[in-house]
Amino acid sequence: MKKVNSSLAEKANDFRKIILKTANHAGNGHVGGSLSEVDILTALYFSVMRIDPSNPSWEDRDRFILSKGHASPGFYTVLSGRGYFDPELLTTFDEVDSILQAHPDMHKCPGADYSTGSLGQGLSVGIGIAMGGTRRGRDFKTFVLLGDGESQEGQVWEAMMYAGANHVKNLIAIFDYNKVQLSSTMKNNVNIDPLLNKIAAFNWKVVEVDGHDIDALVETLKAAAEDSSFSPVAVIAHTVKGKGVSFMENKYEWHGKAPNDDQLAAAIAELEGAVNYENESK
Repeated sequence: MKKVNSSLAEKANDFRKIILKTANHAGNGHVGGSLSEVDILTALYFSVMRIDPSNPSWEDRDRFILSKGHASPGFYTVLSGRGYFDPELLTTFDEVDSILQAHPDMHKCPGADYSTGSLGQGLSVGIGIAMGGTRRGRDFKTFVLLGDGESQEGQVWEAMMYAGANHVKNLIAIFDYNKVQLSSTMKNNVNIDPLLNKIAAFNWKVVEVDGHDIDALVETLKAAAEDSSFSPVAVIAHTVKGKGVSFMENKYEWHGKAPNDDQLAAAIAELEGAVNYENESK
């Protein structure tokens, strides 16, 4: 039976191929976290957020902050697919004078609501944006996507404490919980489990979702946006680092590594096979 959002799942699969091609062309890029986040971003930008790509500065748009700014290949791929800029510009990723720097630059990249890269800071900025909107009588939502590795940082927890204590509205924090960071797994470094219980203790509403199930993501994120009218909401998206490419999945070695030509060809073939299998099973 065909899922309601099967077209979005196929789109996310196509985005995975573009992410890998972008990193391969540039010779660098964080592909592991880009592949784990892309379903979340696809759900947000194509079904959940109130946005207008033709007017990136629209005052009443929903805001998005990629706190894990190093995962920019995934972010740029989705922005280009949504119409914020010409997809051909992806070939300039991380080049001098490109609008697509290694970390998002709000002054260069259409659709980037804040410049990120220094980990641990995105949620604090998101709190300020959400509170500013409320004080000005705006009803836009602010979504912040955090990495689990970055969530080991103290500023994240100070921000969680502040937002919960002050009942900050219209704020949704999404955790790309792939459990693999720069040079190890989370459990072999500073494990942040039990994540749900910890966040809930800071007076947030917390929900969990399969971060690669588009239908579940759309439903969960829409509900989170609605619930954020009363209190901050955290969405723990259980994901897989390097999702979709078997030799990259759950491997910290692919945190910040670009595929060579042979690896790219193997990855693309695997992703195209996945689409064929899904189509046959509908």
